[in-house]
Amino acid sequence: MSVKSRIEYKLTEALSPERLEVINESHLHAGHQPGFTGAGETHMRIRIVSARFDGVSRVARHRMVNDLVKDEFDAGLHALAIETAAPGEPVRW
Repeated sequence: MSVKSRIEYKLTEALSPERLEVINESHLHAGHQPGFTGAGETHMRIRIVSARFDGVSRVARHRMVNDLVKDEFDAGLHALAIETAAPGEPVRW
């Protein structure tokens, strides 16, 4: 199973999102470090709308997501951009 698929599964199971996008942005970071070609699944962006975020601060939302994908960092995920919203909150995406 890919990193993207594992992240989608974990977030879906725990947060029952109304909307979820997990985007592999590794290719955007090619050349940022010697020898890094941008291949693989090292840099991800998560965009998620979930009722579980209603009344929860932005920091707490990010902690919730990070806690759920901690194993992915241990397995090689390098960077994660997180965009969260509760239903009805405006988003730029």
